[in-house]
Amino acid sequence: MPIDFHLSPTESGVRALAQSFAREVLIPFRTSPSSLSPSQKDRFAGTRSLYSEAVARGLIKAQIAPPLGGTGGSLVEAALLVEECYAADPSGTSLTVFGTALGLLPLQLAPEAGKYVEFLKPFLEAGEGDAPLASLVFSEPGGTANWLERGAPGMNTTVRREGEEWVVDGEKVWGTNCAGWDDRGADLQAVVCRDVTTPPREDEDPKARIVIVLVTRADIARNGDASFQVVQHMSTMGHKSYSGAHVRFSNLRVPSKNILCGPGPEAVDAVLSSFDNTGVLVGAMATGVMRGAFNAALAFAKSDSRRGATPLLERQAVADKLGDIKMKVEACRALTWKAGHALRNGPGAYQERRELALATKVFCSESAVKAVIDAIEVVGV
Repeated sequence: MPIDFHLSPTESGVRALAQSFAREVLIPFRTSPSSLSPSQKDRFAGTRSLYSEAVARGLIKAQIAPPLGGTGGSLVEAALLVEECYAADPSGTSLTVFGTALGLLPLQLAPEAGKYVEFLKPFLEAGEGDAPLASLVFSEPGGTANWLERGAPGMNTTVRREGEEWVVDGEKVWGTNCAGWDDRGADLQAVVCRDVTTPPREDEDPKARIVIVLVTRADIARNGDASFQVVQHMSTMGHKSYSGAHVRFSNLRVPSKNILCGPGPEAVDAVLSSFDNTGVLVGAMATGVMRGAFNAALAFAKSDSRRGATPLLERQAVADKLGDIKMKVEACRALTWKAGHALRNGPGAYQERRELALATKVFCSESAVKAVIDAIEVVGV
């Protein structure tokens, strides 16, 4: 059983690219006027030039698999990229990039992904100054935790077939990037809906009704302003420079070619698999947050004595807390890499690999909360 934590040349290149992007783009933005605006919408809008730079450096094309024209690599490579960005800036500035990655996943995981390459063109052909956004539009006001429970209402966002068109109605919230830069929608939205073309049967499995509808800015423009509205730009603690708006679809008509999956279980599989993949990346985000907190607390402990005779780092209580944080960083990184490799390559059945991805999301997130609190206690309040 070969286990090797040396990075390959490709993985080292990804890490170097991420480090340069973090150093040259993310960190300077933290003190820019845009990042200090009191408005969530304005803070997000202020990241457009940063996002365009991510496009120019190939970070968006890297979210698409090579068979579909992109330059994407392994999930471990993606985890390396995410950790470096979050270690430098956990405020959500880079989450817009990774939100686009999530938005593009359902299309790439669909049974016949090759049929939908035209929807990827804005991301594959983006040039200087372009900033194409993608969004997986899933969550709804009131929650979606029980969206597949028999006998429950299920998804409130509905779609119905009328001839060669499908009509979307309903409200969504927290969909990263879904509002777009100008409140007229992302370049590509993968909207998860419930099919109401025919009345449901009493004993029907909710999975049989799930549909993923692809909605573009052109679709919204063709339908008119009333078809897509931003109800509210949600205020998000911590991720202060990202957009996860509350939006409303009203009688939005799209052609049949925009139906990515469903109605049926394949749409559910595409949604769940998308969140499985990004569950690994949440582990990388948490690892990056812990690393950033550790580095800040360590630098403080080395340089400050709190008017004592020795630097804080030489105090046992402080050293113990920093040691605990460092152990969490190493453990979470190892778990993230293992989950990232296993989800795509095995061993084990997919459900077993999925459990590891979800465990990574939960364990690393909870570890990050404790690690940041420990770092705060090192610095003092």
